[in-house]
Amino acid sequence: MIVELYAKSDVGRVRRGNEDNFLLLELTTGHSHTCTQGQEAPPPMHQLEVGHDGVILVVSDGMGGALAGDVASRMAVETVRELMKECASDNSTSLGVQLRNATLQANQSIHDKSQSDSAFQGMGATFTGSAIRGDILELVQVGDSRAYLMRGTEIRQITKDQSLVQQLVDVGQISEAEAETHPFRNVILQALGAQSELAPINGAVRICQGDLLLLCSDGLSGKLKIEDIQIILNDSKGDLVQACQKLVAEANARGGEDNI
Repeated sequence: MIVELYAKSDVGRVRRGNEDNFLLLELTTGHSHTCTQGQEAPPPMHQLEVGHDGVILVVSDGMGGALAGDVASRMAVETVRELMKECASDNSTSLGVQLRNATLQANQSIHDKSQSDSAFQGMGATFTGSAIRGDILELVQVGDSRAYLMRGTEIRQITKDQSLVQQLVDVGQISEAEAETHPFRNVILQALGAQSELAPINGAVRICQGDLLLLCSDGLSGKLKIEDIQIILNDSKGDLVQACQKLVAEANARGGEDNI
């Protein structure tokens, strides 16, 4: 199986620093790339032949004062990268279970650092991770970064925000439309490092040839509705570089208050 991919991170129009991070990891060869190595994926990572061990793709959005958010998201992707590489040849458990275990360890590492160093007190990070092996895409979700899956011209969100407004929608107190402008829409219920205990949400999707997966922080999803994303991806006609550039540009055109 061949996976074409592209990753891009943008500081936005308001923030002075970039606290978002991403991870691209091909487990068979161990080749990887994170945002800390550059703001976009280098050409060798644009197309991968997926080996028998699979591929890991992650987006993490850091939070916290000063540089703490950047530290938290970097620790998230780097911890997961190293732990997944260690267990790359272990086929006794699913890739999703391995990714969940690595996420739990990343949570503990971030939490420990926030407790031991006052400069990083209260830092945390969202985490949306996907593991691809064969025709199965497994997901691990913490917080409100998102994954969307596009098949043909149709798109759907395949993660569920762990946020206060999503909880209010689930119990029928507010509508989906009201959630988009709710004053507490940025309040999340879980983040890596916030607590020593964590309950990531897992999911799985069977993928088909031609499927398009989009992982993003809320710097994008908070500015573009799913219909807006669908139009841009359709118009890009499979050109992932163009799609990413257009998505980022549109989020910036609508204010760009957050990292994208």
